[in-house]
Amino acid sequence: MFSASSILTFIVVLGVIVVFHEFGHYLVARLCGVTVKTFSVGFGPKLLKKQIGPTEYCLSAFPLGGYVRMMGDDPNEEISEEDRAHSFLTQPVRKKIAIVVAGPAFNILLAIFIYSGIFMVGFPSLTAVVGEIQEGSAAEVGGLETGDRIIAIEDKEIALWDEIRETVQKGDGASLAFVVDRAGVQKTVTITPQMKESEDLFGEKHPTWLIGILPKGDQITKRYNPFQAVYLGVKQTWNMSVMNMVGIGKLIQGKISSDNLGGPIMIAQIVDQQASRGMLNIVSFIALLSINLGLINLFPIPVLDGGHLVFFTIEGILGRPLSLKKVEIAQQVGLFLIVSLMVFAMYNDIMRFFVSP
Repeated sequence: MFSASSILTFIVVLGVIVVFHEFGHYLVARLCGVTVKTFSVGFGPKLLKKQIGPTEYCLSAFPLGGYVRMMGDDPNEEISEEDRAHSFLTQPVRKKIAIVVAGPAFNILLAIFIYSGIFMVGFPSLTAVVGEIQEGSAAEVGGLETGDRIIAIEDKEIALWDEIRETVQKGDGASLAFVVDRAGVQKTVTITPQMKESEDLFGEKHPTWLIGILPKGDQITKRYNPFQAVYLGVKQTWNMSVMNMVGIGKLIQGKISSDNLGGPIMIAQIVDQQASRGMLNIVSFIALLSINLGLINLFPIPVLDGGHLVFFTIEGILGRPLSLKKVEIAQQVGLFLIVSLMVFAMYNDIMRFFVSP
């Protein structure tokens, strides 16, 4: 079972992601002149609330989400003539789209901010010291030895293990000159990578250029200046976004088992695991979860931000909003899909947590 500290960490992790998402909607709504009536972290009964100006700020009982309630976001709400200028649905389409997109956009910005901070603070990375050399590999044939520190490949300076992999792949099978430090003496060896199949994170095999070496496990803390860190933060966010989308696509195609879907219990388990490994891991997981939330919210499913984006895009094309009846039907279908997915994810959670050995 989860400890009190694990539950608290889980709530904080979700709270940070939700607050950033809803703050995106809130901030852009305010900038567009729309009155925000409620800003709530969590759903259900309001445990704490404070009225500041026209907005009621709340902490609600169930921390698995949140919401921003804007004036006039309900088509059935009666709005006085003087309040129409500050009502959500009476705004130009461009403003409504900006308000809707702001939530997911802030989730992506949170990930960039976190990753940039990690690159500035520094994180443990494997050094370019050769550990095991596989028998018959390109590295063995080329003369690489255990304990060699790779300091350059084809005039490109090497410090980290990941840089070796990246440089070898970019070489596209060409023979590469490896400059190594061997017991204080620099030597150059020529290695021709071999094409072999390797598995990716999703278990699929791809042809990859390999030289047949593994690290020893030595680590260093690499730090970057703010400009480098932001660039790398954006790059890491992009890579994680692509990985998420590929994973979701394979799930839809049936190439990944739906058993991998998880809900709050699975998230709590991962949070607990990451927390036990240190603050850096838990912060990295917040970034990954934030990307996931941002991307999923952009799916064109009614009741999600992506569904509203579709409605407002159609409104912009037609020059008028869709009929209330069509919107309501679409939202009912969307709600059914989301609830069904949540129930299935919770079922998987229960089976993993209570049934698995």
